[in-house]
Amino acid sequence: MEPQLLHSVADSVATVVIHHPAKRNAMTAEMWRALPPLLDGLAADPAVRALVLTGEGSTFCAGADISTLRESPERAQRLAVLAEEALAAFPKPTLAAVRGHCVGGGTQLAAACDLRFAEESALFGVTPAKLGVVYPASATRRLVALTGPAPAKYLFFSGELIDAARALRTGLADEVLPDGELDKRVAEFTRILVSRSLLTQAAAKEFANGRTDRDAHWTDQARAGGDTAEGVAAFLERRAPRFGWSVTDRG
Repeated sequence: MEPQLLHSVADSVATVVIHHPAKRNAMTAEMWRALPPLLDGLAADPAVRALVLTGEGSTFCAGADISTLRESPERAQRLAVLAEEALAAFPKPTLAAVRGHCVGGGTQLAAACDLRFAEESALFGVTPAKLGVVYPASATRRLVALTGPAPAKYLFFSGELIDAARALRTGLADEVLPDGELDKRVAEFTRILVSRSLLTQAAAKEFANGRTDRDAHWTDQARAGGDTAEGVAAFLERRAPRFGWSVTDRG
């Protein structure tokens, strides 16, 4: 099978799989290019309420396919940044499920997700210093925001890999699971995500990401969307809420 991004939707969760096992799921130019339109389609799908990004088999993503750097480092980086920004802007909750190596462009993609769950044996790294590559400004700032300046500098300056325990301590990972238990935990957590109000999640995501020009928009959405009334009614009636607000027609 050619290197590609696979995707499926089940139980309101879209799963995007980085599929390039011959090169430990390294991202080719075509894969970087394919991610933004794929995300646009999933964002517009009312059946999708959350997204999981993962890698085929035992590796998340070993970064950019080095052959793309040989051809044109600037073009390869531009494509990676466009993909990263599209993932960061996805209007619904996103979660990276990390096994094995999450390196370079793989860390770039994982950091662009809202949350990162990893197996204990996962390894994280940012390796441009080994290649003499200037890491993108957007990706650098995003990693610093997650980990703080010193842990980010350790990764950038050394190019060394860190284990999942250290990633958890620095904020690069949000949960670390024993090997073999990642899928179960991701399924459990995404069931929680899709049961909650997407209105709350979408507004919180924008606020947390620093957007400051849509306060009135979200006040209007809360007033007109119906989720607040449904949530209060469900609480008083001791039943599960049936939230109906959708990014696709009101966001």
